[in-house]
Amino acid sequence: MEANPPMTRASENPAVHPKLRGAALASVLAALMITLLLSALDQTIVGTALPTIIAELNGVNDYTWVITAYLLTSTTVIPMVSKLSDQFGRKWFLLAAVVIFLAGSALSGASQTMTQLIIFRALQGVGGGMLASLVFTLIGDIFTPAERAKWQGLFSGVFGLASVVGPTAGGWITDNSSWRWVFYVNVPFGILALCLLFFFLPANISIRTATGKNAMRRVDWFGALTSAAATVLLLLGLTWGGATYPWSSWQVIGSLVGAGVLYIAFVVIETRVSDPILPLDLFKNQIFTAGALLSLTVGLMLFAVVIYLPIYLQGVLQVKATNSGLVVTPLVVAMAIAAGLIGFLISRVGRYQFVAVIGSVVLAAGVYLLSTMGVSTQEQTVVIFMIILGIGLGLLQPVLTLSVQNAIPRARLGAGTGAVTYLRTLGSTLGVAIIGSVVTNASESYLNPRLSNIQGGPQLMTGVRTATGTLTNTQAMQPLLTTQSVHDQVLAAAQHAATAQATQTAVAQATAQVPPSTPNYAEVIAAITAKVTAEVQATVPHAVAQTFSQVMDVGRAALAQGIHVGFLVALGISGLVFIITLFLKDVPLIGSKRASLAEAAEVAYANEADGVAEAEMPGVGATPAISIEGV
Repeated sequence: MEANPPMTRASENPAVHPKLRGAALASVLAALMITLLLSALDQTIVGTALPTIIAELNGVNDYTWVITAYLLTSTTVIPMVSKLSDQFGRKWFLLAAVVIFLAGSALSGASQTMTQLIIFRALQGVGGGMLASLVFTLIGDIFTPAERAKWQGLFSGVFGLASVVGPTAGGWITDNSSWRWVFYVNVPFGILALCLLFFFLPANISIRTATGKNAMRRVDWFGALTSAAATVLLLLGLTWGGATYPWSSWQVIGSLVGAGVLYIAFVVIETRVSDPILPLDLFKNQIFTAGALLSLTVGLMLFAVVIYLPIYLQGVLQVKATNSGLVVTPLVVAMAIAAGLIGFLISRVGRYQFVAVIGSVVLAAGVYLLSTMGVSTQEQTVVIFMIILGIGLGLLQPVLTLSVQNAIPRARLGAGTGAVTYLRTLGSTLGVAIIGSVVTNASESYLNPRLSNIQGGPQLMTGVRTATGTLTNTQAMQPLLTTQSVHDQVLAAAQHAATAQATQTAVAQATAQVPPSTPNYAEVIAAITAKVTAEVQATVPHAVAQTFSQVMDVGRAALAQGIHVGFLVALGISGLVFIITLFLKDVPLIGSKRASLAEAAEVAYANEADGVAEAEMPGVGATPAISIEGV
């Protein structure tokens, strides 16, 4: 086999693609669903447990790294493991991923210091990133394209539901047991999945492109290291920007510039090695390129919307919820249902572009409706908007992976699926950074001039920023607006501080008029002090509460304005999504009721006319010209 096989779609062959049936198929699918659910949950489940973890491990200065460490390692390993699974097979990489994930989970639960927890979360992220890529790739190994559609939809729904279940489960476990069980709960389910995969998943479920004693020499080590370093610097820069450091700081600029240089170096390396981590000729395929761009843009918009919707509902509309995950339940449930149903539809009609186009239109409509929300929007109206947005996302989710897998040969299934997964993850991080900056700047522009019109407002917010340890007004406002306990705590602290200062000033002024020669001077001073203190305590806390209420009203309006502008940016991104779907070339899926050999031959002929050669699979020979099956 060639070191870098030509870009085409390859046929199925029983000799290299064993068919799973009955109990074996059910066992493998159950195991894959469990592993995907666990890896998706661990991106969100820790958030609600963090306050308890911080209190027990005394980690207030490093708590953000508990989440960042998982994100860094999980994203970094995706392209490398995806490619290696093409070269050496997927079963043992998947088993290794489960073992690493379980080890990281157990060690995270047993952590005695915040440093230990961060290190073990990074280890857990290695396993989680491997699982996120390999699970969807294995769906491509197991099923034909038409069958794959419904399963990709179902698995996409499971992935979406995890974003709601995660925060809820984290809060419930922490409240009813111990935060350590947030991690320990993975172990029994993971062991079950590990056993099912070990006994029922065939080792030759995927084609291996690297065999023999020289196989390790063909691994693109330089490309892997360069890609990993570039990813780490990019994610660090995006995570630090506007939070840990200002965007103009040398730490952020240095990280982003370094990432750009390393990505350029990565592209150069990939053009020079015989078997690259990311074969760049994949991008010559229109479907692959469109699918990859869709993954990036949908990921960019999805996570930003999912993050700011709870903030809007709780901060602006004052919706009460146990945690932020619950308030976006209508969106995620609609997305999961739509993804599952549309997968079955695609499997019957054998086409997917029309689904992607319709999904992008519905998505844009949902984002536009969200952009019209303000401080007076009814909660029921927001629920309707979220359902529309969820349907649009659900229509798109199964298409992202399915279209790419259908357009590439089985020998590159891991690399192609890994690229889509990697770009979706990067998109989510970019979306949070870009739209987050837009929301912050728009909120600041609205808040600051109006805050100055409130008597005592700027001084009050100065104290709030000091108390909450944040840098900007909107960052200080968000926890006050979204969390009642934080609101009450900061208000009480502001009232106490203002009362103490006012008492001291009033007592000093009142007692300064009493000469020391006054008879019973001490008793007079005590009486004056008691009277003045009582007067201050009767008036100042109420005045502070009134000022605080005015500041909160302005803050709610500022937050609504910032999120409005952020959703307008998301609307622009949804326009890009629609344009990209128009380039998502539609091809029939073998196995669907309406796909015919004539259609397949027509597509193969068109590919050949474009100068695309057929790939030769190891031990199989040249693929039939009429085959369109790409995995």
